[in-house]
Amino acid sequence: MTRPMAQKGFQLRAVRWWLITVALLIAAMVLVGGATRLTESGLSIVEWKPVTGTLPPLTQNEWSQAFEGYKKIPQYSEMNAGMTLDQFKTIFWWEWSHRLLGRFIGVAFLLPFLWFMWRGMLPSDLKRRLWIIFGLGGLQGAVGWWMVASGLTNRVEVSQYRLATHLVLALLIFAAIVWTVRRLSDRPSLQPSLRLRMTSGVLVVLVFVQLYFGALVAGLRAGKVFNTWPDIDGSFIPSSARLFFEQPWWRNLFDNTLTVQFEHRMMAYTLFAIAILHLIDAVVSRAGGAVVRGALWLAAAMTLQATLGILTLLHEVPIPLALVHQGVAILVLTLAVVQAERLMAGNTALERQRLRVAAG
Repeated sequence: MTRPMAQKGFQLRAVRWWLITVALLIAAMVLVGGATRLTESGLSIVEWKPVTGTLPPLTQNEWSQAFEGYKKIPQYSEMNAGMTLDQFKTIFWWEWSHRLLGRFIGVAFLLPFLWFMWRGMLPSDLKRRLWIIFGLGGLQGAVGWWMVASGLTNRVEVSQYRLATHLVLALLIFAAIVWTVRRLSDRPSLQPSLRLRMTSGVLVVLVFVQLYFGALVAGLRAGKVFNTWPDIDGSFIPSSARLFFEQPWWRNLFDNTLTVQFEHRMMAYTLFAIAILHLIDAVVSRAGGAVVRGALWLAAAMTLQATLGILTLLHEVPIPLALVHQGVAILVLTLAVVQAERLMAGNTALERQRLRVAAG
């Protein structure tokens, strides 16, 4: 290999590892956010200070001011009245860590991005995609405060709608980065069937729908009720009177704890069935080793995730098990995106070649 070719290969690897690192940081942030929700810590910081909020309280007086701010919101008076300062510090550190990690991800994305552009290592289409991802990251910060603000006045927790939006946007950014990393990898061209391509795309869409439902379950604490399986509320399919008693009927899909948990369960069954069918189709159609392995890993992850979901429900959502369940959800999303990109993206070697030309 000539020296220029070796240099271009090194630059390409640098771009890929930068994006992989950012994706891993986002995954970590989602897990910290999950712990923040499970420990009821998300409303412990009642102000949004994007710059000065980087520093935590450093003196006893600053800690007292932060605690007094928390005492003014409904969550303190209705759920944590009598909490000590040391107890407040515990929930504060969860929320502060979550926000700090968000800021760190922004810096970890932007500074290398600017450096790669300055070095001329990114083709124009890749730059556009990365600017969009960065813009979504900025939007995510605003959505995070929009979510927190919903719990500071008339509620004791954040809105489940806003919580679900916050989570899905984070994972959309994560998925976009995973897809981009895949497009920078050389692979042989594939000729999969239309059915395989369609089912891989459907799986990605349904995984996002399931993540949204899961966030609604978390926001409503719906996992702490109806802790039986396979029955829910005494039967496999609850009565319509129990599922749709709120008016208008569609509000039940988001506000009724029974309906939200039921739709989360049904989507899990649907995803599991489609993943198994996708695997069978990949094997029968002889789609190739990479496609079959991707389908197999995805089906295995779906099986593990369904098992963890059942265990989490039956044990009434213990925090360690709930976080493992959330972590495997990120794994399922990753495998679904990788499989879809493998089947749908076509000849991604062309984009890799453009990156090499830009690096030269």
